[in-house]
Amino acid sequence: MLILLVRHAKAEQLPLLGLGLKRDARRQLTDAGRARTRRVAKALNKLVPTLDVLAASPLVRARETAEIIAGRYDDISVLDLAPLSPGGSEQELLDWLRQQHGDASVALVGHEPDLGLFASWLLSGRKLPFSPLRKGGACLIRFAETPAPGGGVLEWWLPPRLLDKLG
Repeated sequence: MLILLVRHAKAEQLPLLGLGLKRDARRQLTDAGRARTRRVAKALNKLVPTLDVLAASPLVRARETAEIIAGRYDDISVLDLAPLSPGGSEQELLDWLRQQHGDASVALVGHEPDLGLFASWLLSGRKLPFSPLRKGGACLIRFAETPAPGGGVLEWWLPPRLLDKLG
């Protein structure tokens, strides 16, 4: 199984006063975030030519990022996946991954610090800060068998500026 982890692109800022979870969940990508995601999606399509499953956090900025990525792949729709929400359960996300076909290419679009911690757990078996995914950045983790903590092999970890150049 290939697991592509992608952090959402740059989103609108919230005013300091009145910060609320509902408003945060509705934040959209900025124009610059959309433009960068289009370039990143082009690069991702070159690096991972086939995606079988594309899932995203239900928050608007992650969903928009995933929709732009989906536009680079034929016949793929975006699934909303609650464990990809900020503070979501890593174990629920792993359980969901284990339900996918063993040789599937799965893309997950979410948030930091959760994606970085999830990647660390998949690679080392420990939920420790490894390296954060920058906004619009991505990494690819390969599993020879069923995904398990500590069983993944890091194929690459790229910031958005390098993905821009590849696109």
